[in-house]
Amino acid sequence: MWIVSAGVFVANLDLFIVNVAVPAMGASFDGSSLASLSWVLNAYAIVFAALLVVAGRLADRYGHRRGFLLGLFVFTLASALCAIAPDIGWLVAARVLQAAGAAALMPTSLALLLANTAPEQRPRAIRSWAAIGGIAAGLGPVVGGLLVEADWRWVFLVNVPVGVVGLVAGARLLPDSRPDREGRIPDLLGTALLTLAIGALALGLVKSNAWGWSSPGVLGSLLATVVLAGSFVLRSARHPAPIVELPMLRTPAFAAATVAALFFTAAFAAMLLTSVLWCQQVWGYSPIRTGLAIAPGPLVVPLLAISSGPVVRRLGAGRTAALGCLLFGAGLAWWATVLSTDPHYATGLLPGMLLTGIGVGFALPTLVGAAATALPPTRFATGSAVTTMARQTGSVLGVALTVTLLGSPATADATLDAFRQGWWAAVATALLAATAALALPRPGGAAHRP
Repeated sequence: MWIVSAGVFVANLDLFIVNVAVPAMGASFDGSSLASLSWVLNAYAIVFAALLVVAGRLADRYGHRRGFLLGLFVFTLASALCAIAPDIGWLVAARVLQAAGAAALMPTSLALLLANTAPEQRPRAIRSWAAIGGIAAGLGPVVGGLLVEADWRWVFLVNVPVGVVGLVAGARLLPDSRPDREGRIPDLLGTALLTLAIGALALGLVKSNAWGWSSPGVLGSLLATVVLAGSFVLRSARHPAPIVELPMLRTPAFAAATVAALFFTAAFAAMLLTSVLWCQQVWGYSPIRTGLAIAPGPLVVPLLAISSGPVVRRLGAGRTAALGCLLFGAGLAWWATVLSTDPHYATGLLPGMLLTGIGVGFALPTLVGAAATALPPTRFATGSAVTTMARQTGSVLGVALTVTLLGSPATADATLDAFRQGWWAAVATALLAATAALALPRPGGAAHRP
């Protein structure tokens, strides 16, 4: 558990640290625009999403221990390369490599944990696994703020010692699950189609303000998205080892939880990016003050992730996750209604941050748990990868839509209006997540169909 936790911790810590560092990166790289900087986040999320299922399937075939250690090695190496980036192009390329490591690391971590846990203890193990991410999320803004005060490059260097210790300990102590040698090599062309589809959609959304919605570039990007996504679905239906096994989506609990996770993570990514930009660019907070301002919400998550078991048993997974989505949306609605350009943290930002933290604590572990336990043990890594792929795709959409809605306002009033548009859009996305979560079947019903 401790070794798996180390890998999951650095992968989740990176998300929050890098968001806090985005304004500092822009200043370091000749005042790069938000649209350009968004690729530091989106290139990572796109590659992470596209490679998750490939990595999970290969881990099912060749061993979860081997996949975990390889992923941790690549993630650690790429973190060092990010830290020495001389320009934004290098940084984005290193983030792509870092995403490849994280794609191997995350599904195998949960698979190792579940394969070595008794069936009756698996829901608790999943909540503990999710709580690791919550702890990293709680520490991330504060740690990120401290590191950015010194230099933004330290947000990547901090991963290196943790990764080295995890590799040494994991090579000696991690057990291995029985590999599924009967499985086929996953569809690499399908992986490329999925990567290009998500990337084309993100490009069209991010560049819509600069190019115009009716421009050939934006229309071409959106058309390419439709063609690539359609080709991916058709190939997945016909290939013997597709990236997404479409019959897997016929399992009601798995399908509902995965769709809800996609919408919820889109709202979450929008919340995280807007809160960092609001604190630093509107209220003029320093990076460390921004980290402290954001921290109360993430700190709530691990407490609820561990203790939400009785609520899930009483309400059911669907209602619990829907409640979390609604609370999350309420926090964003609070910001859209109450916040102004005058900094009033205690009555403005803090209540919304606490509501979003409570919402994440109820929704995310419940959705991850519902998806994972709906599948047989031989598909733990693959199923976890599909769910996490959906979450990363949601993250790309959330960041891209946020960049589009924020634009480049010239006045304080225009800035406030732009942020409010972003928050209301995230509220609508959270409501979509709640609707999808309510489709989760009750225990003992279709959720447990083989």
